[in-house]
Amino acid sequence: MDESIPIREITSEPRLAIPRPHVQPTISARDWKIHGSLFLLTIGTTILAGTMLVMPEINVAEPPLRNPLDYVLYVPLEYLYSIEGLLLGIFQHPSVLLQGIAFSTSVLFILFAHEMGHYLACRQYGVDATLPFFIPAPPMFLAGTFGAFIKIRSPIPSRRALFDIGLAGPLAGFVVALPISVIGLLVIHPGPVQAGAGIVFNDPLLFRLLAHLLRAPLEPTSLINPYYMAAWIGLLVTSLNLMPVGQLDGGHGTFAVFGPKVHKIGGHIVLAIIVVLAVLGFVWHGSPSGFLYAVLLGIMVRVRHPEPATMEPLGFTRVVIAILTLAVFVLCFVPFPITLY
Repeated sequence: MDESIPIREITSEPRLAIPRPHVQPTISARDWKIHGSLFLLTIGTTILAGTMLVMPEINVAEPPLRNPLDYVLYVPLEYLYSIEGLLLGIFQHPSVLLQGIAFSTSVLFILFAHEMGHYLACRQYGVDATLPFFIPAPPMFLAGTFGAFIKIRSPIPSRRALFDIGLAGPLAGFVVALPISVIGLLVIHPGPVQAGAGIVFNDPLLFRLLAHLLRAPLEPTSLINPYYMAAWIGLLVTSLNLMPVGQLDGGHGTFAVFGPKVHKIGGHIVLAIIVVLAVLGFVWHGSPSGFLYAVLLGIMVRVRHPEPATMEPLGFTRVVIAILTLAVFVLCFVPFPITLY
């Protein structure tokens, strides 16, 4: 998600053009083991998450409540029983495993494209960066992953490098999410109106435009499928990363285009807007998810953004890319991602 850049000393000395460094990335056998192990674990957790999305309703045992200790252990036992029920459900309905694999492949493809966009841009500019770290989530977590990130281990040499490295990730992820979105909408089916408690995943503008073009039955009650859900998560991650705050990808782009003053002021304005949306989302949609956005951005806005070594003009092409990136953000952003009823 965010790619933190080492902070260098900022001085008032005029910046002279410097030759692009050629940093040879150092990837040891230990690095391959760490990154590979995390990736394999994330494959497993995302497959379980995908099966959970399409699993028929199964009966899960209730933890006993016979003494005070049972009350203390109720939540962890209920969680373990839920995992047991999910695994039993996969055994009873093996076809859902294919759906889980489809979800895992789709969502990890989007995340991989995002991080490799950053990584390859770093290689282009001779910036030392790690391979992507994939973060597995505990079983039963909605997405099966907390995302992925790379760590940049050397300073950014120029304004153009900052722009390219920052925006290459979300743009690459969006390009991959686009066909997955189309597949998800092509195979979506209308569902019955359900009474009682439930959850609705509100659609980004991209889904609504594509649904109109494809004449897909995109309704709040539509039955979600692995491709739809993977694309929904991918677009949500893209919009979050494109927030012009701190060292998020959008923060890098904003710093490169407008400079440090606009970056700082804009970050606080965006944080205030997200706080208001979080409150409205809780009141109107019954969902506290917006507060997670607000807390994350509140942390990011306090992180100092380093300046690149040179601040040369970006040029016309990158200005056009910046405008296109803003359009991507508008297509991906959902003010109220989830409605609980």
